[in-house]
Amino acid sequence: MTDTIFDFLALPDVLVHKSKDLETPPIPVHFVKTSQFDKWVSRQSTTQQNQFKQSGWNAKDGAFTQTVSDTGTIDAVFIGYENKVGIFTICAAAEKLSNTIYEIDASNLKPEDLENACIGWLLSCYRFDHFKKNSKPFPVLILPPKLNVTRIESTARASYLVRNLINLPPNALGPQTLATAVATVAQNFDAMYRIIADEDLLEENLPLIYAVGHGSERRPCLAELAWGNPNHPMVTLVGKGVCFDTGGYDIKPSAGMLLMKKDMGGAAMALATALMIMSAKLPIYLRVFVPCVENSVSGRAFRPSDILTSRSGQTVEIGNTDAEGRLVLADCLTMACEESPDLLIDFATLTGAAHYAVGYDMGIVYSNDDKLGSDIQKLSLQLDDPLWNLPLWQDYKKDILSPIADINNAGSGNPAGSITAALFLQHFVTPETTWVHIDERAWQNSPQPGKSQGGREMGVRTIFTLIEQRYTKAKKKTASKSSAK
Repeated sequence: MTDTIFDFLALPDVLVHKSKDLETPPIPVHFVKTSQFDKWVSRQSTTQQNQFKQSGWNAKDGAFTQTVSDTGTIDAVFIGYENKVGIFTICAAAEKLSNTIYEIDASNLKPEDLENACIGWLLSCYRFDHFKKNSKPFPVLILPPKLNVTRIESTARASYLVRNLINLPPNALGPQTLATAVATVAQNFDAMYRIIADEDLLEENLPLIYAVGHGSERRPCLAELAWGNPNHPMVTLVGKGVCFDTGGYDIKPSAGMLLMKKDMGGAAMALATALMIMSAKLPIYLRVFVPCVENSVSGRAFRPSDILTSRSGQTVEIGNTDAEGRLVLADCLTMACEESPDLLIDFATLTGAAHYAVGYDMGIVYSNDDKLGSDIQKLSLQLDDPLWNLPLWQDYKKDILSPIADINNAGSGNPAGSITAALFLQHFVTPETTWVHIDERAWQNSPQPGKSQGGREMGVRTIFTLIEQRYTKAKKKTASKSSAK
């Protein structure tokens, strides 16, 4: 199998508008607040109270139960929630419901709760079955009226995009296919794009991207995208696109190589964030850079102890060929800074040290703006999309210095490998540029409600919301000042 054409943006047809033509009435879905359960349950019928008691359901967050009519059919679904209905609140129920039509009882729910429930319904229906037969039908949910359907679908589509791209096997997703994914998203939003491939990387002064990808028969490239009004604030996203990472000459053991199809997860996150930004038509000028490479072993591959010259002109001693992601990002960060963006954000499955630091369920955020890093952490926790802010501890910079080059890509083995990797990237970011780096695993080990096993989006909703809040509010303030005059 070679690189494959795959519709990574498709959503299942599981959200429908209400119609009088339904053959059977929809089954109602009721949300019950945990703190109000005792009072609420006392108002229900004796039959329902008995069924709740038998099932042990007490409206805990995300817990659900179904009640049965006298004829033995399901007549209602009940889901508990604590303070608000989050994106994942409905997922445990949606994944277990039978193939029929459901409708949410919107009583006492805010529009945000209803939107989250619809997004969760779509996430619960995610399947990666491109390479197998799967005829399992999905339950269908009637869309509550007056919701932002574009926002619902773009949030879900961003998650599907990330999961689909990461889940594709490496023989189906090489550098050119990943670049084509960037082009496809760009075309869907009438954005400008270009792909700089193979020897043209050297002509365009992107030597580190070329060096990392040169060892593979599937040639390296850089995909870039531009969208929006150039007079608006510029936001630049960079995503690590290593489609498969053998480790190069510092080759990984088989266990370490098994999940390396996910090493382009950062590219998927950047592209998904871009999709949400363009769907929402945010008032920014968006730039996206995705270096697409495969880190292979061959007679052409770069070696440990090589010294490479970067786009910035600074030299890099190769301490480890398995620290290749930071090399391709370095050229992109340099390129991005040349345009003086208002905000620069990179996403990367950069280090194993990241999940040793914070585990599998959250990513790490670094920023040269301390308040911004802290704000991102707080926002991510509110959105159930956790990122943890760690410091760019400058004392560790000495561990990645080289006696014979400007910097070393691996350093002396400091166990804080996520921090030293971030410091390496910072070396290529101009001091005046506001910069955020996200180091994430991009993988779900075992399935949880709304989170299928395999590729996992991390930080996408957080960064989109950050950009939306940061620049939409700025535009409103400017408009307010203008009208005041």
